[in-house]
Amino acid sequence: MRAFTTLDGLVAPLDRANVDTDAILPKQFLKSIRRSGFGPYLFDDWRYLDHGEPGRDCGSRPLNPDFVLNQPRYRGASILLARENFGCGSSREHAPWALEDFGMRALIAPSFADIFYNNCLKNGLLPIVAAPDVVERLFAETAAAPGYRLQVDLAALQVVTPSGEAIAFTLDPFKQHCLLNGLDDIALALRHAGQIQDYEQARRQREPWLFN
Repeated sequence: MRAFTTLDGLVAPLDRANVDTDAILPKQFLKSIRRSGFGPYLFDDWRYLDHGEPGRDCGSRPLNPDFVLNQPRYRGASILLARENFGCGSSREHAPWALEDFGMRALIAPSFADIFYNNCLKNGLLPIVAAPDVVERLFAETAAAPGYRLQVDLAALQVVTPSGEAIAFTLDPFKQHCLLNGLDDIALALRHAGQIQDYEQARRQREPWLFN
C-alpha cells in the first residue's frame, strides 16, 4: 500500500449526497480482483454518455461535459470534496480502488459509510470527516477559485486552506500509523513472518498427520 504523509492537491467538488458504491464503480466492473485498472471506470454512469463495459477503451467514449471530473479546471484533482454519507451501499472494495487508481488521495465529506471508510484506509486513501459548515465553506471556496488546492498533513491531522486556515480532523491512531507507513493488512501480518514460520514448523512436528 502506498504511504500517505502529506498532500498538496487540487480539489474537485462532487455536490451530491448519499453517493453509493455502485455509482462510484458500477457492478459490471467487479469481475477483476486486481487493485489496478479501475480508474477509467470511476463514476462511469456519470462520466460518460454511453454504457460502459469491462475492457472497453474509454478513450473513445463520449464524455458528459456537465460532470465535474470532466471539466478542465478539475483535471488532475487528487482531493474529492463530497456531501454526507459518501460511499454508502454495498461493501465492494473496488470503490476505493477506483478512486485511488483515478488519482484521488484524499476525500473530504461530513460523513462516510462505515465499511467504505475503513476500506479507504486499508488501500491508502484518506477519508477526512469535516463539520457540515466547514464542508459547505470549502464547496463555496472551490467554486469561486479555479485551481483551488488544499494541503493535507496526516501527521499533524490537519487540512490547510490557501488562506492559511488550519482545519483539524481526527483519525484512529493505529489507522493513522498504518497509513503513514503504508501498512495494509498483509504488510502488518508479514511483519511477523518469522514467528508465523516458527509456528508452522512446530505444528508440523507436533501434528504431522495434518500434513500428509
